[in-house]
Amino acid sequence: MGLAPEVLSGLSDMGFKEPSPIQAKAIPLAITGRDLIASASTGTGKTAAFLIPILQHLVGKEQGILRVLVVTPTRELALQIDEQALALGYHVGLSSVAIVGGMKMNPQEDAIRSGVEIIVATPGRLKDHMKQKYLDMSTVQFLVLDEADRMFDMGFLPDVHHIVSRLPKDRQTLLFSATMPPKVRKLADSILRNPETIAVDPSKPAESLEHWAFSVSNGRKAALLGKILSYDRMETVIVFVKRKSEANSLARTVRRLSGREADSIHSGRTQKERMAALEDFRTGKCPILVATDVAARGIDVDNITHVVHFDVPRSPEDYIHRSGRTGRAGKSGEVITFVAPEEERDLKSIEKAIGSTIERDTMPGFDTGLNGGRKRRR
Repeated sequence: MGLAPEVLSGLSDMGFKEPSPIQAKAIPLAITGRDLIASASTGTGKTAAFLIPILQHLVGKEQGILRVLVVTPTRELALQIDEQALALGYHVGLSSVAIVGGMKMNPQEDAIRSGVEIIVATPGRLKDHMKQKYLDMSTVQFLVLDEADRMFDMGFLPDVHHIVSRLPKDRQTLLFSATMPPKVRKLADSILRNPETIAVDPSKPAESLEHWAFSVSNGRKAALLGKILSYDRMETVIVFVKRKSEANSLARTVRRLSGREADSIHSGRTQKERMAALEDFRTGKCPILVATDVAARGIDVDNITHVVHFDVPRSPEDYIHRSGRTGRAGKSGEVITFVAPEEERDLKSIEKAIGSTIERDTMPGFDTGLNGGRKRRR
C-alpha cells in the first residue's frame, strides 16, 4: 500500500501482518483523499481502516495542531479508538485525547490546550468543550464518523450536524458503520462530497460465528443461564440484557448460580465503575460481564468466547452488533440467544435479515417452563 515506515512500525508493534478485507478496500481509497462511506460487519478491523490512511497523511506534518476529529457514540468505543490511535501513531509522533462524558473536563481541557493532533469524542461532551474558546476546530482536515447508525439510534443526529457545521468545508470525511440503513445514507449525502462507497458483508455477523437459540420461558432464563455457564468452554462471556435495571440483579444471580465472578456495565454506572468492570473483564479477573447495549459497540476485548442474548435483541442490527463482540479478527466464537414465546417474531426478523436460520438447542433434563420441546441431538 506504499505506507510510510513510521506507519508500518506502528502496525508491526501491534502485530498486524496483513489487512482485513475492509482494510484492503478502504485504506487505498482513503489515502487518495476521497470521502468514503464504508460498511462491514463488526469485528473486522474498521478502526484501523480509517486510522491508517489518516496517519499516512500526517507523517512529517507539524505537530501540536488539531487535524483529526473522530466522533463515536459511546464512551467505551471512544476510549478504545484513542488507545489504538496512540499505539498506531506512536512512531509518527502523534498525540490523541478522548473527550467523553462521565469524566472530569479539566484534564481534557488541559490536553486540548497543550496541542493534540487527534480528538476522539462522544457528541455530547464534544459540544460541551465547543462552547469554550480553547477548542479551535478550524484546522481539522479529517473527520471520521464511526458507528454512524448507532449515533442515529441514540438520538445524536442534531449534535452531529452541529459539530459538522463548525468544521472546515475543505476536509476529508470518512463514515464507517456496521449497517447502512437509509437514514445513515441520507446523513452521508448531506455532509460528504462525492464519496466512494465500499461494503464488505454489511448487515451480517462474521462468518466465524456459530449461532444457537434456546426456547425458554422468561421466568426460566436465569436458571438456564446458570446451567450454560457451568460448561468449561464458556470461558469469557458477555450476557446482553435490554434494561439496565436487570443488569446488576442478573450479575448477582450469575455469581450465585455459577459460582463465578460476574459484573455489570450499563449507563447507570459511573464511568469509573464501567472502566473498572471492563478492565476486570479484559484481564480475566471477572470472566462474565452482563451488559446493556451501551456496551454492544464499545467493547473490543480479545478472546471473548461467547455472547449470550438473554433477551432477543430489538432489531437485527442490535443482534449483529452484540454478536460482534465475539469472533473478532477472524477468530471463532459462539452466539447464544434465549427465546421466550413472545420473542419468536423478533427472532424471525433477525433470521430473515442475516439470511440464515438459527439452530435450536436444548439442555438435557432442564425444565424450560414450556410445554413439550425437542430434545438435543446427543
